[in-house]
This record gives sequence, C-alpha cells and structure tokens, in this order.
Amino acid sequence: MEKPRQVVRKFLARPQHEGVGAVVRRSIGRFELRYFDPFLVLDEFSVSAPAGFPDHPHRGFETVTYMLEGAVTHEDFEGHRGTIKAGDVQWMTAGRGIVHSEMPAGPGTSKGLQLWVNLSSANKMVEPGYQEILSKDIACTSAEGVTVRVIAGNAMGVRSPVRTRTPTLYLDFTVRPRAAAVRQPVDASWNAFAYVLEGEGVFGAERCAPVGAHHLLLLGQGDGLEVWNKSADKTLRFLLVAGEPIGEPVAQLGPFVMNTEEEIDMTVDDFERYANGFEKARHWKSQAMVALGVE
Repeated sequence: MEKPRQVVRKFLARPQHEGVGAVVRRSIGRFELRYFDPFLVLDEFSVSAPAGFPDHPHRGFETVTYMLEGAVTHEDFEGHRGTIKAGDVQWMTAGRGIVHSEMPAGPGTSKGLQLWVNLSSANKMVEPGYQEILSKDIACTSAEGVTVRVIAGNAMGVRSPVRTRTPTLYLDFTVRPRAAAVRQPVDASWNAFAYVLEGEGVFGAERCAPVGAHHLLLLGQGDGLEVWNKSADKTLRFLLVAGEPIGEPVAQLGPFVMNTEEEIDMTVDDFERYANGFEKARHWKSQAMVALGVE
C-alpha cells in the first residue's frame, strides 16, 4: 500500500427498535449518515422469539445477512425457505420485488448483521435471487495471528465465491492480541468503512486511539487499510466493507429504493396492486405469521 486510508468520521451505533420487538444498532441509514454509496443500511441486530421481522417487501437493492449467533428462518412469496445459522451468509437480490419474513429460529437470542447494498438503475428491476453460503463453505485463511473470513471479494490469497452485481468487498477479520498488523488492500476508487464487533482496534495509523465495539469508521481516500490490536489480552474482531460507488440519484421510501420519486410512486402502486413483481404477494403469508394467528 502506498497510501493507507485514515478514519475520517466515527459513529457509535446505538440500539433502536425495528421490526416487531427486535433491537438493532444502525450505523448506515441513520440521520447522520443516510447513504454511503453504494451502502444504504448497516444493522447489527439482536432478536428473540416471538420478536422478529415479519412479512415485508423490498425492491431495488440487495440484502446481505450474516449471522453471528443463533439462527434466523427466512421465507418468501416464491416458496423459498431456509434457516441462516451462525456463521452463514445469505446474499439476497431483491431486484424487482420480494416479500419475505425473517424470524428467529429456536430459543435464545439470535444476533447478526444486515447490510443493504444498492443496485444501479440497470439492475434494480432484475429477477430476485439468492446466494446462500454455509459457514463451512466461506473462504477463510489465517496467518500471524490474523484470521479473515471472506464474504465477498478477496483477502490474504483467498477469494469468495459470491457474485456481486455492485462490486463489493466484505471481510470479517479476527486479530489476536499482539498479532501482526492487518494490511488489506482496497480499490482506491471505492468507498470503505470498518465496523468493530469485539475488542478494540487501532485503525489507520499506530498513533490513533483505539476504537471499541459497535463503532462504524468511515475511511478516507487511499489504497488500503492498516489495523492493529494493541490489547494485551482481548481479541479484536471487525468488518472491513468497501464498494464501488454507483453515482446515481437515490430515492427511498422505507424498503423501496429507486432513482426517482416517480419510480417510488410506481413501486408503491405496484405493491398495492400486486403487480410488476409483487403478484404473488396477494395470497401469500409466511408460516411464521400463520403460526402467530395474524390475519
């Protein structure tokens, strides 16, 4: 790296309620940071039954669900159903339209992350689809006290099988105390951020103060990131995420993300009329909603 990226802004993601009884720590998509092209939302969520995220629609972007603890059962109006367990990833392309539910599976608290990745105007109305990777199949490697799980892109000589319509790098680093510094290249033209999950890390330059869990760090210009764990006994775990900016206008109404207000109005009309991708929503209800007796 010739020019390591420095931290230019820092946010503490505070808990807020979302869905039905769920708690999320939202860092991107909150009032201080509405959009970080191409990223729309980053939530660190915590949910216990009967709370969850019951039947709701999406259009115009992708959701990336990465489970940390417990499990979530996903089902949609196309008949797709499955359980995302700890360490698993679901990369869902909502495209022209999906109605789905995401509810905790089993007892206890389920924790994870959900990232919303915007789609270009050329891809917003593609057919929905899924890429689901079990924990055991995620590309992973270790060296000198640093372990990386490669959700998207490549790091330390390994590459993810995930195909990204919006070019994206998504890495989960674990750094042991006094391990070698992390030095990860990032395309100089991409926007990038780090999110701390556990422990404390020094990001960008060794002289900087360490940053703790639930902080989002926006990274400035450069061709990579350097990170140190200077703790004597605590492991550092953080995400490094980067993406190629789309550079198009964004019009958003909750779970609908298009380019213009007129397209948002059309999307609302499509959803209310069960048309143009939402046809199967007319007679569909998730098994979770049926079990709860919701009309």
